[in-house]
Amino acid sequence: MIQGISSDSLVYLNGEYLPLSQAKISVLDRGFIFGDGIYEVVPAYNRKPFRLNEHVARLERSLKAVKLETGKTTEDWRQLMTDMVNKAETDDTFVYLQVTRGVAKRDHAYPNPPVAPTIFLMSSPFVRPSEELRTKGFRVVSMPDERWYHCDIKSVSLLGNILAKEYAHAKGVDDVIQFRDGFMTEASSANIWVVKDGTLLAPLKNNLILEGIRYGLMEKLAAQCGIPFVAQNISEEQVAQADELLFTSATKEVLPILEYNGQPVGQGVAGPIYQKLRAAYDLEIEQL
Repeated sequence: MIQGISSDSLVYLNGEYLPLSQAKISVLDRGFIFGDGIYEVVPAYNRKPFRLNEHVARLERSLKAVKLETGKTTEDWRQLMTDMVNKAETDDTFVYLQVTRGVAKRDHAYPNPPVAPTIFLMSSPFVRPSEELRTKGFRVVSMPDERWYHCDIKSVSLLGNILAKEYAHAKGVDDVIQFRDGFMTEASSANIWVVKDGTLLAPLKNNLILEGIRYGLMEKLAAQCGIPFVAQNISEEQVAQADELLFTSATKEVLPILEYNGQPVGQGVAGPIYQKLRAAYDLEIEQL
């Protein structure tokens, strides 16, 4: 029994649905040995996957980037994720999908010839951010971004992200904002947005950040709300002087950051740009 997870939860492993307690992989799986794999997390509301096409597209980009062949088509991935949502124990859920390079002799080089990948999916209940959290927001601190230079790949090798999150916990805050060469990248596992003079600023889409599925969504919602949107390099000074800071991820949706390095952000309360984007985000979910 794993704390907080039912051993009877239904999971998918290599073509078979079975209870979590019966799902087993080899200790020589390259995901276990090397962290050689790709993953996705897809939220679903009332059993309807949210932005499924975008999640599948990112999955396929990451698999291609590391040359991990699976034989699965786009429709195969869509069906697997949708089936897992339908089999979930709760109507609001999120699906975790992981693909590794399979089981082979321990060698850093890719197996040649390739071996069958390991494909795993599970679902977990999704509790949406509460009204209290939407009002209270997050507290964050800054830290250097010391991860690798392929952050655009959604790799299961997440030690850098774990260390960033642990840094936040050690500081007694919710998360971090990371900086590389003086410019903002992202949080430990989320995208960060800066609001200044009514404009929504986003970091450039490149290899230094994981382009969250909410990146494109926030750009779309900003246009709908008449909020100017600019993607650019964002300096530490710009973050410190922001009128608002926002935090987006699959599980946290969009939340305000109200404290940065021990100082209030803007007026110290959820600002007007956040309120507009939050309402537009909720409407997107309602219209699923």
